[in-house]
Parts: sequence; structure tokens; C-alpha cells
Amino acid sequence: MSESESTADGDKWGIAHVFASFNNTLITVTDATGAETVAKSSGGTVVKQNRDEASPYAAMQMAEAVVDDVKAAGIGGVHVRVRGPGGNETKSPGPGAQATIRALARAGLEIGRIEDVTPLPHDGTRAAKKNRL
Repeated sequence: MSESESTADGDKWGIAHVFASFNNTLITVTDATGAETVAKSSGGTVVKQNRDEASPYAAMQMAEAVVDDVKAAGIGGVHVRVRGPGGNETKSPGPGAQATIRALARAGLEIGRIEDVTPLPHDGTRAAKKNRL
């Protein structure tokens, strides 16, 4: 199903950009072109302790908060683009990525494609001493 097609409810599609590091999780939902931001949230908006910003619980709370704005904008389904830290750091996303996708689906949004957009270096900067063997 392409971005221009509608969901079963006749609603539009959007793109959910999820950045899941090990210190925080960020969710930004845009329209199908990626140009206009519909809703956004981060771990710091839903939990008090800094250490909890990357937790699956915080990711679920963020997703629930974002879904209200997304549905109000007339978007019924999203394609998810997950990004991990990347670069010289680990390529796997943090603990909030899977919880975010699950919470978006439970809140009533249709999930289209799930895509990994973690940046991979093409022999970039020198790795830290412990990783350089």
C-alpha cells in the first residue's frame, strides 16, 4: 500500500520516526512526505527521572500521547522508521523502539512498513580505544 492510498477507515498515512538510543527515545510523526510534523514527543516529557527516559514504559506513554494528535490530524496508519545510535556506536536501537511500535499498534493506528534507518559509517571516524582491536 503506497503513501497516497488510504486505510480501511479512509484516513491518510503518516511516517513515525523513532530514534531509540540508550539514553532517550524520540518519536516524531510526519505526513506522508515527511515535510510537515504532526506530533512529537520525547522521554523527558513523560517521566521525571532522567534514567527512565529510554525505558519501554516511557516509550509506551509517549506513543499514547502522540496517537491522540495523530488521529486528530486525520492519520489512521503510519509507516515506522526506527533509528538506533549508529555511527561508531552500536547499530541496535535502544529498549524503547519495540515498545513504541507495540504501543502505536495497540492505540489503534495501522502499522505499514517497519524500516531500519540507522546510519552506518562507510569507514568513518576512528573507533574508541576499547573497540579498536
